[in-house]
Amino acid sequence: MGSLFEAAAGGATPPKRIPHLRPSAPATSSLHRLTRFLLSDKVGYLHWVFTVAAFLFVVALFQAFLPGSPDEGPDGGTDSPHLGEIARLEFGDGIRFVPSKLLERWERERREANLSAIEGFAGRSRRTYGLRKPLLALVVPNLFPDAMQLQTISIAVVLKEIGYDIQIFSFKDGPVESVWSTIGLSVRILPTTTIQETAVDWLNYDGILVNSMISKPVISCLLQEPFRNVPVIWTINEKFLAFHLRKYGENGQVKMMYSSLDAGNFLVIPGCPTEAWEADNLVTWKEHNEPKIGYTQEDFVIAIVGGEFSYSGLLLEHAKLNILEAIARNGGFSSIIMENIVADGNMNDFINAADIVLYGSFLEEQSIPTVLIRAMCLGKLVVAPDLSMISKYVDNGVNAYLFPKDKVGMVSKILLEVVSNGKLSPLAQQVASLGKERARNLMASETILGYVSLLEKVLNYPSEIAIPKPVDEIPIRLQKEWQWDLFVNVRTISNLNLSIRSYQMLEGLEEPLNHGSFGNTSADADKIFSSIVWEDEKEIEMVTAKIRIQEEELKDRTDQPHGTWDEVYRSVKRADRARNELHERDDRELERTGQPLCIYEPYFGQGAWPFLRHTSLYRGIGLKLSPTFGTSCHVNEDDLLGVSGMNSSKGRRPGADDIDASSRLPLLSDSYYRDVLGEYGAFFALGYHIDRVHKNAWIGFQSWRASAKKNNALVMLVLSLSKEAEAKLLKAIQSQRHGDAFYFWVGMDKDPRNSQQMAFWDFCDAINAGNCRFAVAEILRKMYGIQADWNSLPQMPNDGDSWSVTNSWVLPTRSFLEFVMFSRMFVDVMDRMIYDEHRTSGHCFLSISKDGHCYSRLLELLVNVWAYHSARRMVYVNPESGAMEEQHRLKNRRGQMWIKWFSYATLKSMDEDLAEEADSDRPSRRWLWPSTGEVVWQGVYERERNMRHKQKERRKQQSRDKIQRIKKRARQKTLGKYIKPSPDDVVDSNTTEVR
Repeated sequence: MGSLFEAAAGGATPPKRIPHLRPSAPATSSLHRLTRFLLSDKVGYLHWVFTVAAFLFVVALFQAFLPGSPDEGPDGGTDSPHLGEIARLEFGDGIRFVPSKLLERWERERREANLSAIEGFAGRSRRTYGLRKPLLALVVPNLFPDAMQLQTISIAVVLKEIGYDIQIFSFKDGPVESVWSTIGLSVRILPTTTIQETAVDWLNYDGILVNSMISKPVISCLLQEPFRNVPVIWTINEKFLAFHLRKYGENGQVKMMYSSLDAGNFLVIPGCPTEAWEADNLVTWKEHNEPKIGYTQEDFVIAIVGGEFSYSGLLLEHAKLNILEAIARNGGFSSIIMENIVADGNMNDFINAADIVLYGSFLEEQSIPTVLIRAMCLGKLVVAPDLSMISKYVDNGVNAYLFPKDKVGMVSKILLEVVSNGKLSPLAQQVASLGKERARNLMASETILGYVSLLEKVLNYPSEIAIPKPVDEIPIRLQKEWQWDLFVNVRTISNLNLSIRSYQMLEGLEEPLNHGSFGNTSADADKIFSSIVWEDEKEIEMVTAKIRIQEEELKDRTDQPHGTWDEVYRSVKRADRARNELHERDDRELERTGQPLCIYEPYFGQGAWPFLRHTSLYRGIGLKLSPTFGTSCHVNEDDLLGVSGMNSSKGRRPGADDIDASSRLPLLSDSYYRDVLGEYGAFFALGYHIDRVHKNAWIGFQSWRASAKKNNALVMLVLSLSKEAEAKLLKAIQSQRHGDAFYFWVGMDKDPRNSQQMAFWDFCDAINAGNCRFAVAEILRKMYGIQADWNSLPQMPNDGDSWSVTNSWVLPTRSFLEFVMFSRMFVDVMDRMIYDEHRTSGHCFLSISKDGHCYSRLLELLVNVWAYHSARRMVYVNPESGAMEEQHRLKNRRGQMWIKWFSYATLKSMDEDLAEEADSDRPSRRWLWPSTGEVVWQGVYERERNMRHKQKERRKQQSRDKIQRIKKRARQKTLGKYIKPSPDDVVDSNTTEVR
């Protein structure tokens, strides 16, 4: 759908009468207006031809002097300026849906990419390596044969031919699965369960093509993090959406829905084999069923059809029926049948009953009308005006007949040529036959090339991808025809259930919009669906709830007995001391306390939840907090019907003791650094005051994508630890089998990006646009303060052993803090080199296109450089069996390690120098390092010791002052002295004196 309507007017000035565009009611008109005449053999055909010519002449005169509608003024009753432009279209004018926003954005991105490639960084060029093909996911609602499957398979065949790998997903199995297998593509059925093994890691795909509204659950999942940045092309072909336009217009929803959905991402790709597919099915059905239309073989039928848009010349088409009827009656025709046919009624039956189909609309549409394609596919002779969108696909006298739109008298000549003895002439029959052959693959090239061109503009590939062939290298045989041959042996099955399901989904989507809105004005509709109103309502509810809670608390307080101020003070202090002791820990947290190891799984939103582990050995750490739609990335019945709602979530799993990384490290609240750092943000967040959250001797990390292992060779194979491997790893740690070792279980030699088994630095260059070596050497030079002509690089030998990828490893907590210390300085220098260009343009010299995760691919391999040159043992753990094998043995590294550069003493000295500068000088320049962790040096210890001493002295002075105040307190003098009486003077009241 275009984001901008442009009228290609045929006249010089717009007409004065501007009746508004509105879908016509079925009772008065339809999207296709079709009239059929049944003429008997007794009528002279010459008389009949001139009668039709006279009708067209009267139509032209009627149009020329047609007055404006008295009850429709210039406003036309519509709020949309775009619809008003359509309303002003006159006889012979045209309309096009042009995606201006999208085209402008593509042009702007192309200019920026060219400029970035020319300028670069320090003269560095960027290159691709072609290690793997781009991988696409293609989602179809089911595997039943229909026109959508034919179109999708035809496009997939071309994409596979030019260099794409494709994985097919579907919600239901069917006979078309064999067709996909024939072209070499596998199909995976998406189940309705929510277990971990059935989830899909959409980040494995460079792009996703989604077909039909039935596939909405996949769209709902792709709206969640971390899948929001995956390019998605959602193709919607459901016709019933067009019939809902009238309802939207009546309730003032068209403008609202268009403006809220059009973010500059709507595009129309014309062409679909629907008409040809339905025509084939209709022919097959008629072989076994006799249609009950009410005509005989002696009847000659002309079907006059109109366009699909209502415009200011609409009254002309309304007048056709009455004029035709009058001309026919006066002409002496003995058998006349007049009917209005609704577009989705029995249109196919009536067109199939016709001998000639005459197109009576002169509106220039964006593509050839589907009613003409349908007529040609049914083998009917088509007569139409020579509009540009018709003459582009139809050759006059070859597969149809065209007449000048300003010379309607030419129709009489055409009819004389095509009619002979009450039937179509042999020449006309040949023209109709060629038209049927032409229409069978009409616009196939536009559709296929349109999708390929769209993918070229939308997809951004990493540097290891092999760029597919361009559009102009697509074989002609594949782009000119649909893949009909693949469906020869596939039984046609009615897809009525799919249509009903699509309609139910649309109703589900409209229900929250329509509830209480029908009959309201446009302003009311805007108010109901405005996000601002929802936010205001939410704020009001929160304020009301807060007031109610305060009132309840005040009411409770009035009933409580009051104590002395000393009692209140002691109660408050006691509550403060017990505040941290009231945290109730779950079973996994209690089990984790006694374990030597805790493995953290960084994740970026709700879409990663299905891949996270749920045992005490693992703990999640959330890096991105964002609102999510629905409750999961899984298919259920409510999702299929479109009735699932929006769920606002903080991004962490409910009921789990996951860590919020942005709460521990404020830097990660900045979306820019959260994206560019990737999983290193979790490293920095845990390294900051680590003893507050991590109390285990060993620490590990595992990418959430490691649990998304698949048996499909097209999908990136990353593995997570099995139960057996976990047990053997814990045993090795507890027994100190390898000492201060670095364990990893995802090797570079198993990475599909490294299919050519490249060496370490070659592979690093391949995934960083050829600039990894340069970047690391330059960063280390600036990090250690070496002269400008130094360009050495740490050796990473290609000795047949493997290296770690995807940040899945384990090492002692003390060593982890040392690695974080090194990484903070490395990332700080890297940020100074890349930040300015990347933040302003989105481009960096480590990627060939715009990339928000510019740092992450280089940082993914950095741990190998640190572990190798800090003389730590590197041990590979088989993720399935748990078998361990040491890599790059220490005795073989002698003379190759930069031990002094990566020693703890050197790194600690550099860290303290940076801390002293940040703490003492407090530079005003933009500086990343202080924001990535703790700022600690000797001066901080001394300042803290002085502060503690001052606090101690202050407390002592306060105690002395208190004692002095007590001593100096004014005392009240005694009022008198009490003298205790002697025992003899005391009278016992219980005795009686006898006298």
